[in-house]
Amino acid sequence: MNRPALLVIAHGSRDPRHAATVQALVRRAGALRPGLRVETAFLDFNLPSAAGVLDRLAAEGVRDVVALPLLLTRAFHAKADVPAVLRQAPASLRIRQAEVLGPSPLLVAAVERRLYEAGLAPGDKSATGVVLASAGSTDPEAIAVIAETARELRRTGWCSVRPAFASASLPRTEDAVRALRAEPGVRRVAVAPYVIAPGRLPDRIAAGAAEADVLADVLGPSPELARLLLARYDGATRAAERVTAAAV
Repeated sequence: MNRPALLVIAHGSRDPRHAATVQALVRRAGALRPGLRVETAFLDFNLPSAAGVLDRLAAEGVRDVVALPLLLTRAFHAKADVPAVLRQAPASLRIRQAEVLGPSPLLVAAVERRLYEAGLAPGDKSATGVVLASAGSTDPEAIAVIAETARELRRTGWCSVRPAFASASLPRTEDAVRALRAEPGVRRVAVAPYVIAPGRLPDRIAAGAAEADVLADVLGPSPELARLLLARYDGATRAAERVTAAAV
């Protein structure tokens, strides 16, 4: 049986670094699964559009697609924008929307990878406070997931971890940095951007990290994220197979 194609749907940005980083991540995931058809699309600002790729897949005879929102939390884009695009897809396509990327231990591992690449070492954990800085959301579910991810990161041994947000929610990155400075036992402060690709909000996070000792890179095409894309694809295909088996 032919495997469903994987369509990774990113938000998009006017910043050209965003699309380049998304494409690099998707290529890395595809390289881990030879023979799997992997496509990239964007909701806004960048091409190809999600609607355009879906039309092309249908025209080429593809019948099964797993649509994966390239999002860290299940907020507005995952709940509204992506489903709206999928509802307009050609009727010949059977589409299953995969779960968003977070929460996942692989994301925590990717954050730690970026912190180590920025110059920290495992031995620094007990004296380092970390600001887990995300883009931000007004969705309570998304905020709760970010808070839980911060707690999971703290459980790996960092002295303290505080969530922060570039928009929509508080605290801001700079405020979380100052709060960590005041905590007992924190001798250095690191900012870990909990975002996938560069853009306006990640730049805002970087600006807010001016008083931090360490600024890590965005998650980008890390090995952990590439593996997570495939894990979400596999979860969606298994769910589809269970539904099919139950209907027989």
